[in-house]
Amino acid sequence: MASMTAPREISEGSGVLGKVQYWFACFFAVGWTAIVCCGLGVQFISWDYPCPLCMVQRMFMLLAALGAATIVRKGMTGTIGGRDYMMGWGLALVACIGGAFTAWRQTMLHILPGDKGYGSPVLGLHMYVWAWILFMLSIVGIGIIMALAHLTADRTVPTTGLYWILGRAVLWFIALIIAIDLVAVFLEEGFHWWLPDDPTRYQFFYDVGILD
Repeated sequence: MASMTAPREISEGSGVLGKVQYWFACFFAVGWTAIVCCGLGVQFISWDYPCPLCMVQRMFMLLAALGAATIVRKGMTGTIGGRDYMMGWGLALVACIGGAFTAWRQTMLHILPGDKGYGSPVLGLHMYVWAWILFMLSIVGIGIIMALAHLTADRTVPTTGLYWILGRAVLWFIALIIAIDLVAVFLEEGFHWWLPDDPTRYQFFYDVGILD
């Protein structure tokens, strides 16, 4: 997490490209975290229990967000080098590749004619299909960004005002959703090593005797 000390001032010669990269990293991290929020909303509002593959996809989404979050955190110190961008986007790329494979695997399990799929569709497609599309788009986007990483060496971003507040908000938002998702997994899995392929209840409440 970001330090609780006040942000420091930097010179006025901040690179425009550095600022754009910083904003994009914030958008990328918040975007994937917001998608996990949507999944949590469907889970708790519609009582649509996520399967193990759904949970794994959420984990990869949050890992992708954490990759971008490393760039945000580094940017809050004032200077982001090309190496910092490569590390952060590299971590996000690995997460997106893993997530894309997981979403593709779940899609293939329900590809046969007559299979209604798992869960309720959203805008005509199931959530794991949307996840695959978004993971693939992210892979393409990250590839383009990494190809331009050599142009971002030693760029500076403002560490005061809106930039600093935004960075802290992004990091705390990711931390909050990770905590909520861990609780959601624990409630559904209970005191068991494995989550059923087709979960139908929050096992934790049955394990502790709250529900029979």
